[in-house]
Amino acid sequence: MIHRLSIKTSTRVDLQDITTKILSLIKSTNVEGGTCHIFVPHTTAGIMVNEHADPSVVEDIREQLKAVVPQHNNYRHSEGNAPAHIKASLVGNSETLLIESGKLLLGMWQGVFFCEFDGPRDRTVLISIVPG
Repeated sequence: MIHRLSIKTSTRVDLQDITTKILSLIKSTNVEGGTCHIFVPHTTAGIMVNEHADPSVVEDIREQLKAVVPQHNNYRHSEGNAPAHIKASLVGNSETLLIESGKLLLGMWQGVFFCEFDGPRDRTVLISIVPG
């Protein structure tokens, strides 16, 4: 079964911690062990696992992506969102995580982030929870 999370972003680049939403979804399925596949079906958004204990890490990631992929740089893509496509390609559009005892097996400081690069928009994250 595919579950859908609705995400509303408020800025062009918006990195939202969705760990709690995913944990709630896992809890609702009563799956104690298995895998959680997370996929973003958008070409200008991504998903990442990184530190969520210190918000400055997300700010550093945002600023470094901005430096590596500036908003204006003679891009050929006519829609004006070429940087968003490039950033999404760098971050990636999926993660597969393990579930144990009904929880994601994440490191102590890790969380799951939805990464918007062409907002603000209404987005969808697809999640498949597979017992096993």
